[in-house]
Amino acid sequence: MLTWKKAGPYLVLCIFAFFPCSQIIAGQSNSLMDVTQDGKKIAVANTDSGTVTIFDVESRKPLAEIPVGIKPEGVTWIGKGPLLAVTLYSEDKVIIIDGEKLSLVKSITTEDEPYGIVSTNDGRKVFVSHEYPGKISVIETADFKVSQTFNAGKMIRGIALSPDEKNIFVTEFYTASVNKIDTATGKLLDQWKGRSDDNLARQLTVHPSRPKVYHPHIRSRVNIIDADGSIFPELTICDTSGLPDKKKRTTMAMDTFNGVYVVSTPWEAALSPDGKMIYIIYAGTNDMNICKVMDDDYSEIQRVGTAIRLGQNPRAIRVNPNGKEVYVYNALQFDVTIHDPIRMNKIASMKSCDPPKSPEWVRGKILFNTSNPPMTSRRWVACFSCHPDGNSDGRVWENPEGLRKTPPMAGLAHTHPLHWSADRDEVQDFEYTIRGKLMQGYGLSKGPLTPKKGFEKTELKEKLSDKSADLDALAIYTNSFGFTLSPHIEAPGKISKQAERGKALFFNNQVGCASCHSGPYYSDSQLGAKGKIHDVGTGNDDPSEKMGPEYDTPTLLGVYRSAPYLHHGKAKTLMEVLTTQNLKDKHGKTSHLSNTEKEDLVEFLKALPYEMPPDETPNTVKFRFVPKK
Repeated sequence: MLTWKKAGPYLVLCIFAFFPCSQIIAGQSNSLMDVTQDGKKIAVANTDSGTVTIFDVESRKPLAEIPVGIKPEGVTWIGKGPLLAVTLYSEDKVIIIDGEKLSLVKSITTEDEPYGIVSTNDGRKVFVSHEYPGKISVIETADFKVSQTFNAGKMIRGIALSPDEKNIFVTEFYTASVNKIDTATGKLLDQWKGRSDDNLARQLTVHPSRPKVYHPHIRSRVNIIDADGSIFPELTICDTSGLPDKKKRTTMAMDTFNGVYVVSTPWEAALSPDGKMIYIIYAGTNDMNICKVMDDDYSEIQRVGTAIRLGQNPRAIRVNPNGKEVYVYNALQFDVTIHDPIRMNKIASMKSCDPPKSPEWVRGKILFNTSNPPMTSRRWVACFSCHPDGNSDGRVWENPEGLRKTPPMAGLAHTHPLHWSADRDEVQDFEYTIRGKLMQGYGLSKGPLTPKKGFEKTELKEKLSDKSADLDALAIYTNSFGFTLSPHIEAPGKISKQAERGKALFFNNQVGCASCHSGPYYSDSQLGAKGKIHDVGTGNDDPSEKMGPEYDTPTLLGVYRSAPYLHHGKAKTLMEVLTTQNLKDKHGKTSHLSNTEKEDLVEFLKALPYEMPPDETPNTVKFRFVPKK
């Protein structure tokens, strides 16, 4: 049984503006927040707390905060309710809750990494997007079983139903491509491909009457390392009419959209019930645009007034189906604010949960996600821009020191030093990045830093921990990302026979993988200024390289989902790591292996982690969040 807790009353002032009769139903696009079809209840997934809070709209009261599991990333009311469904990204489950009894109904095991979730209008089916491996699951609510799964693209997050529910639209997280899928057959019907630098598209919404899909995302210009030219906020509008004279994809720069006022990290968009207004929130700068939807196939949207300031890290927006109120979930303010739909004046706020983990962890997450000072003076870039919630952005950047693939941050607390060149021995050293050209921030510590000379590893000599509460908080948050078990295993601690054969090869001295990828984190990284770096034959593959040819050993845990590989990202697959990118056998001796043996070795790599690594090793850093036992 799930436990729940009641909360006290809230005073409220109601201000209403009226829209015509509803034409779209809440719940048909993915979000951390959803409103019932009758507009009387709101449900919010508190990702970091592992809970769902249900609110009564009329009384402005949170009815219950219900524990559901690790990392809920999507919530939807099922049809007219009272049931709602929640995705658990880190547990590979969908949880069904009774919104009246405030109790657990069902736990459904699904494919890996369930992210977005939407329901049909009649509540008979629920559709789930899975980031990895890029599938859609169909759950029949008659028996709450997965009836169908089909491929939907690469690393998909956003999911939305067409108004007639015959099609599903999904966004690919790393390409910002939009795919149109037949609801009944799972067949790919159309695709609106993103540009080569489009990135991080996690949500989309479909117009109720016009053939348009709107999805916010960023643009990552990997050839420019500058706060004024690397990351940009964008909104893409896809024309789904299929007419040959229509431009299929129109992308708008949302920084210049606001004149000289820069916004960043576009997170989510919501349409008014009549489709005449669209609201776009920006999680990096705590802003929102109110826009008219233009029926001209040219300008597409028209800004109404200036950008509106919201609470800390807004990550969800919904419009009540009656059109009278707009709701914003401020994820790091831990509340839902209620606004009028015209000026977005705040009417009321409702607490969603207590701050999770620790005050230092929360402060660190705020700093990690913000594009506001003191992290940057330009408002375009945040740590999140390249490391979304600790993941990789899937990009290879043309850094001053050479090509550098963005690594995921899981296990960071146990695999110091940092960077491919091991030039930083504590997260606090990123004060150099905050003050540098990429972010151009004021910094989180007082006083000057030791100036860098060329590509010398100056940061290793500079001790910045324990000198700034904010820098230490940033380190605590950054060092706190963990792993989930690989989906390529048969059960916790049990791998396939093919992976077992690959494991034997991995630890075979004649192959030598384990000589560097050692220990529970499959890395020989070592705390301290000396560290351990290796020449694995890739340093000369990049003419722009300034610090090679020796590099730090990255962890192999979770490697199945973190392509491309190597410091320069030139290995697109794990097989290429062993073959085309290892011609001289400096990255393990693999040339003598048969194709079957190489496939076995890849299968073992894909199975990592097949058991959870220890939370403490001799290489574990001090600054991280440790749950109380």
